Amino acid sequence: MQIREFQQRIEEMYSKTDRQRGSAATFLWLMEEVGELASAIAENNDTQNKAEEFADVLAWLCSLANVEGVDLQSAVEAKYIRSRPEGHK
Repeated sequence: MQIREFQQRIEEMYSKTDRQRGSAATFLWLMEEVGELASAIAENNDTQNKAEEFADVLAWLCSLANVEGVDLQSAVEAKYIRSRPEGHK
C-alpha cells in the first residue's frame, strides 16, 4: 500500500469528523498518540503494543494532513526522495 492509498483510506473513514474537529484539535489527538507511542517504547517489552501505537500515529498524521490539504506521499517524495537529503534536521 502506498502512503497516498493509506491517507485516502483515512480520509474516507474519518474526514467528516476530522474536519469538524479542525486542525488544532486533530493535532492534539496526534500528540496524544505520540505520547502513547513514547510510553510503549519506554516499556520496551510489548512489540504488539508498539506496532499498534506506531500505526495510530501514522493514522492521526494522515488525518491532520487531510484536514490541512497536504498530500503526504508528494511531500515525502519531494523532501526525501527527489532532493536526496543529507541527514535529519
